[in-house]
Amino acid sequence: MTKLHNHESKAVKLNEKKISLVIPVYNEEDNLPELFRRLLPVMESLERSYEIILINDGSKDSSLPLMLREQKSHPQTVRVIDFNGNFGQHTAILAGFKSAKGQSIITLDADLQNPPEEIPKLISLLDEGHDVVGTVRKKRKDSFFRRYASKIVNKIMNKVTGFSIHDYGCMLRGYSREIIDIINECGEVSTFIPALAQKFAVNPIEIEVSHSARTAGESKYNLFRLIRLQFDLMTAFSMFPLQMITILGGIIFAVGVVLACLGIFGHALSFLLAGIVTTCTGITGEYTGRIYQEVRKRPRYVIRKIYEEGNNV
Repeated sequence: MTKLHNHESKAVKLNEKKISLVIPVYNEEDNLPELFRRLLPVMESLERSYEIILINDGSKDSSLPLMLREQKSHPQTVRVIDFNGNFGQHTAILAGFKSAKGQSIITLDADLQNPPEEIPKLISLLDEGHDVVGTVRKKRKDSFFRRYASKIVNKIMNKVTGFSIHDYGCMLRGYSREIIDIINECGEVSTFIPALAQKFAVNPIEIEVSHSARTAGESKYNLFRLIRLQFDLMTAFSMFPLQMITILGGIIFAVGVVLACLGIFGHALSFLLAGIVTTCTGITGEYTGRIYQEVRKRPRYVIRKIYEEGNNV
């Protein structure tokens, strides 16, 4: 009898743990109908209260009307946050975090490359007490260049930041309420959410999740955006590049002294030093530019309207 009572109490407790699903959306009109078709049965199968928070990050196609149609069909569970412009994926997720009311928070891209059917795995691990559930894409369906570049970036970033994240680019991730509350208190303009969560995690875990080829639409990350994102990650979580500049400066000075003593000079050395100086100036400028962004105190994003049950502001 006692065992039965404990089992029922545990079931009630799980039902009280609401799930918030945060999905940033930018020009995904081709994927949204299929996403909604597959997502809602998954959420219902969890037999828990849940909310789906869709953030329209300045879409120029019909993504917003599709999201609003879904919100009207499911007003109790779907909320739409409409930005007045494009502020970026991580900024959109931060807006979703501010709005999330659940005890377990899941982030998911709208492009269906990470199947929503994987969500129950993450919820189960959060229920077990893990505060961050990271994911690694298994058998990635991206191009060879994208996969190879990702491996290099993951290794470099782990060295620079001191973290141990095997797939920085996979945004299907789970977070506890405690981690989200800490992230919501952070005020920096440029950040990288998986690394920020890892910094505060006490009991993180990583699991493999399946990965699908993009069947519709185009990737929103071109080479420039990817490089910019890596700079955000590097400068937000490490002083290592600046420290390397100091070390490099000392090495250059020592080499210069030796060459001067030997009487060896040349144009090649001049070009080499010019390249090093330019690179160092660029890295220093990245940090300086981010300091400038922070002291301006501009808002991270501007919300045009929130669509939810009984309240459109």
